[in-house]
Amino acid sequence: MTADDSTTPPETSPADRGIGLPWWTLAFPVLGVVAVLVNLAKLGTLGTIAAAVILIGSVLAAVHHAEVVAHKVGEPFGTLVLAVAVTVIEVSLIVSLMLSDAGDASTLARDTVFAAIMIIVNGIVGLCLLSGGVRFREQRFTLRGVSASLNVLVAMSVLTLVLPNFVESAPGPAYAPSQLVFVAIVSLILYGTFVLVQTVRHRSYFLPEGGAEEEHADPPATRTAWAAFGVLLVALVGVVLLAKGLAATVEKAVLGAGLPLAVVGVVIAGVVLAPESLAAWRAARRNRLQTSLNLALGSALASIGLTIPSVAVVSLVLGLPLALGIGAKGLTLLVLSLFSITLSLGTGRTTILGGVVHLVIFAVYLFVTVVP
Repeated sequence: MTADDSTTPPETSPADRGIGLPWWTLAFPVLGVVAVLVNLAKLGTLGTIAAAVILIGSVLAAVHHAEVVAHKVGEPFGTLVLAVAVTVIEVSLIVSLMLSDAGDASTLARDTVFAAIMIIVNGIVGLCLLSGGVRFREQRFTLRGVSASLNVLVAMSVLTLVLPNFVESAPGPAYAPSQLVFVAIVSLILYGTFVLVQTVRHRSYFLPEGGAEEEHADPPATRTAWAAFGVLLVALVGVVLLAKGLAATVEKAVLGAGLPLAVVGVVIAGVVLAPESLAAWRAARRNRLQTSLNLALGSALASIGLTIPSVAVVSLVLGLPLALGIGAKGLTLLVLSLFSITLSLGTGRTTILGGVVHLVIFAVYLFVTVVP
């Protein structure tokens, strides 16, 4: 995901023009800190619901401020600012749940990353292809950039989610500590190389057909960028602490409802990816499919390339069990998804057919997650 391809800050109302930031992106981080100070998550059912709403609002606000900062600093640093901010949010949610005592959360990182891949490859891409195809019949994109993204996505998906099932140094679908460190380093190398290729060495591969830069809003003012950076830090602190307070309650509620713990991973991935999903859909509706694919596939690569190494470090330092290998059902859906998206995006042109196929696969994934 790149800063240039991310959502540009929306037009502000007269009330927002002081520092150029929407009021809700300032309110939720402050409410998050207040919720932590008063321990809102422990004040009964209503307090828990309110804390959950504030947590979701703080996540969306944090991503918005990260995009503002990323748009200001430009490439390649903007990509890293946005990716790191989203990773901090995702890892904090995962680790908070892993530390809770409500149930076995050793597979939560795996479930979240797998959910992110399925949401992006099938949900977001499918929605973009369908909505764009309905409106424009056929859309085009630069094949070289998408092929590069898919190449890295396939490699990282197999190394992190499939290979752990077949190693012999550790029991179960897990890596031995040395193997986990090695795969974490490899994931960082792959993601770092992709960012270098996307933003510096072969930037033209990720531009629309014809190589023309897409028009974007002017970068925000310096005062706005600094304000966004400060509120971003506040929002991240609120997200981390709120997630810690809500972790046990969320797990108990999911297990109490008779749902698999994997549902929590789907919820985490859905909340974190919500802003990027909306931005990708809007771009497809404006016939900017290249932007949609840059956003979607870049988010998938960041989810694996940064989240897995971060969770691996936390797991090794705190001695938390970490199972990464997906089961036969997940492996089947992963292979089907990667094979299908390779076919859907293999010609540089798309229609509604690819969108319908991916949305059907996504619906199957959601159904078999809830009803395993």
